[in-house]
Amino acid sequence: MVRRHPAARFMPGVWVFPGGAVDEADRAAAGAPDEPDEAAHRACARRELREEAGIELTADQDLWPWSRWITPEAVPIRFDTRFYLAEAPAHARPKPDGDEVVEAEWVAPAEALARRRERGFELVFPTIKHLEGLAGYASAADAVAAARVRRVEPILPRVVGTREDFRVILPGDEEY
Repeated sequence: MVRRHPAARFMPGVWVFPGGAVDEADRAAAGAPDEPDEAAHRACARRELREEAGIELTADQDLWPWSRWITPEAVPIRFDTRFYLAEAPAHARPKPDGDEVVEAEWVAPAEALARRRERGFELVFPTIKHLEGLAGYASAADAVAAARVRRVEPILPRVVGTREDFRVILPGDEEY
């Protein structure tokens, strides 16, 4: 996980998974010059992992789709974000870029959730949900094996309530 720069305009100081927006180079690398396709999203994920955390995946290391989250309609700045899983190269050590992210470290899902409860390890809702889901796997290899056969459906959370008192509900929740 990486911690975003405390002075960042978007999600300052929050711990997240490396990632970002698909750019022209990602689309070109994937042969998708117009709308980004799955290959462009994977090229972006590889690039962002390298840029933000200093982790370089080899050409034979696949990225496996894990989820796709779309920002709720009530949020003014919206994203359509894809999350991928991959096993890191052996002995890879994450290194923050010092610009977008100021810290980077390997954190087991259960440990990240415990840090959030105990020490203010700041996480956002989708990251929490991903960590909760990943905590059920005994190893990265087990999670990647699950990702290889996982069917990814877009998740569009809904926000209900008022600005002062709201809840986020997900597809499958009774209130959704």
